[in-house]
Amino acid sequence: METLSSMSTASQTEEENQQEEQHIQNELLLLHSHNHNQTVQCSSSSSPCADTNTNTNTIPLSINQSFTDTETQTEIVMKKKKRLNNSGSNGHSHHHHHHHNGVVLASLMCHFRRKRRLHRHVNNAVELRSGSDSDPFPASSVSASGGSLGRDLWRTSFSELYRGCSNASDKFARANDKTIPNRYLLISTSGGLNQQRTGITDAVVAAYILNATLVVPQLDQKSFWKDTSEFAEIFDVDQFISFLSKDVKIVKEIPPNGGKVLSPYTMRVPRKCNPKCYQSRVLPVLIKKHAVRLSKFDYRLSNKLGTQLQRLRCRVNYHALTFTDSIVEMGKKLVGRMRMKSKHFIALHLRFEPDMLAFSGCDYGGGEKERIELGEIRKRWKTLHTRNPDKVRRHGRCPLTPEEVGLMLRALGFGSDVHLYVASGEVYGGEEKLAPLKALFPNFHSKETIASKMELAPFSSFSSRMAALDFIVCDESDVFVTNNNGNMARMLAGRRRYFGHKPTIRPNAKKLYRLFMNRNNMTWEEFVSEVRTFQIGFMGEPNEVKPGRGEFHENPLSCICEKSGKKAKVVLIPQNETRNRNTSGKEDNMNKDTGEVTDEQSMEDELEWSDMDYMENVNRLQVKGFPNGTESDPNISLKPELPELAEELFSD
Repeated sequence: METLSSMSTASQTEEENQQEEQHIQNELLLLHSHNHNQTVQCSSSSSPCADTNTNTNTIPLSINQSFTDTETQTEIVMKKKKRLNNSGSNGHSHHHHHHHNGVVLASLMCHFRRKRRLHRHVNNAVELRSGSDSDPFPASSVSASGGSLGRDLWRTSFSELYRGCSNASDKFARANDKTIPNRYLLISTSGGLNQQRTGITDAVVAAYILNATLVVPQLDQKSFWKDTSEFAEIFDVDQFISFLSKDVKIVKEIPPNGGKVLSPYTMRVPRKCNPKCYQSRVLPVLIKKHAVRLSKFDYRLSNKLGTQLQRLRCRVNYHALTFTDSIVEMGKKLVGRMRMKSKHFIALHLRFEPDMLAFSGCDYGGGEKERIELGEIRKRWKTLHTRNPDKVRRHGRCPLTPEEVGLMLRALGFGSDVHLYVASGEVYGGEEKLAPLKALFPNFHSKETIASKMELAPFSSFSSRMAALDFIVCDESDVFVTNNNGNMARMLAGRRRYFGHKPTIRPNAKKLYRLFMNRNNMTWEEFVSEVRTFQIGFMGEPNEVKPGRGEFHENPLSCICEKSGKKAKVVLIPQNETRNRNTSGKEDNMNKDTGEVTDEQSMEDELEWSDMDYMENVNRLQVKGFPNGTESDPNISLKPELPELAEELFSD
């Protein structure tokens, strides 16, 4: 494999060699002159110049050095001078001191040559510089060509063997047969567009479990996102009602009964409540009051349900819940303009807002200024514990920086000619923080750059409508990548799996962390090799996620089937999915339940970093029993919840 140093050697001209030698000689002359003066000073001083354990033969390389920073190079030379001073105070003779100088000078010459070889690169390479002096990740020389990955970058392997499957079985009870009259379920969603989407999806399933009529959900208009949009202003309400008519009866409002309108009883259910939980907590109140409103309805339904209820989730999320015509039309315009620029494009969902970074407790290389600014923001959450930034990053709980995302993509094989659509809010650090990413991918676009202010005017005052436009472009992109594991990232990951396993890159943050920290000590080829190894299982390939892991919205395994007559000889089929398929590759009608949870599924959901989006960073409580259903009981929660601002912040 060709290394950066060999590439540089091959491209050197005689003139460059001469310039390099002259540069090294100048550095060494300066160092030698300074060392001589310091030796006289140290020998005449009664106090030691440095610690006696200093080893002058060791030439450590600073992890903060920049191959293009003259000031940093000078600092390295000064460190060597200091080490030479130390040797003079250890009782060594002037002769031995010059002997050590010779060793150091030889080491320095080797160091300078190595550094300059790494700095020099061929014409098809781009030079990248970290944005901050305190950035723990130093500059690197990165090939502008993505390199060969050995496969098509714009599609996943074996995706043709699978299809989305969410049709109900013949044994799945229909709405006309099971809906009980005068029983209405209402919900109030919470958070941003995608968190509300999960709540709407789960509300349909909850209504099915309770044999109730669902009232069109009320969107969150008071949260951090401050969007006053109604359901019908974002989603096609008629499509929502008609598509699900066989599963759940849905009405726009509670109809009058005998001239009176029911006043719903407001309550809240625990997060990740399973069907038995709804039947024990909500059903008794619903029978008595006839109308119940579930507040802050986000992630209030278990991640693990029976197959048929999971498929109902898919019918809601992937078919019934569509955007309004005006949003779809504008979204298609944006996609079309990206297609005019290039046959293929990447969409990046970049979450790097100041509030999010402050809450994460991570260090993003901004030094003391960053720590002060984000520390002030973090004070909003008085209940948060002090975090160790290094520990948080080691555990993979820090969003990648824009530069890290760019380096990951380049290592995966995407060249500088690739067009990049970026969906993001306010980026902490602004253009300075985005500069390394733009240097790697100059074809940098957003909805604001490819559409006029006039075109975006009907949407720009509403955060959820603007997010819907980004959602459409990201969904239609050839490759979708994210620097986080938030709601939009998970929703799109699941959707792209369902509709053909389109490439979806999620950073393996825990492994990439160590790689970014050590990248100064390896060649570009070594870095590329490590990134590609670590990202196996994080690229949107079929069956790459272990069954039962992650949110269902991210990995809708129950709604993905093998195509009839095709066999996946290379991709292993998870055991629990094999039980749901017969030998002909068609769907099996075994396990056509109506909501009962199997022993395997009833296991409490794991709390992962993704749960940070809705701020449940609290210990899970064991459920020993449910309340008896009286009016005072339903508001009891299984888990304490953090202040609303904290929840809303990550609820994209």
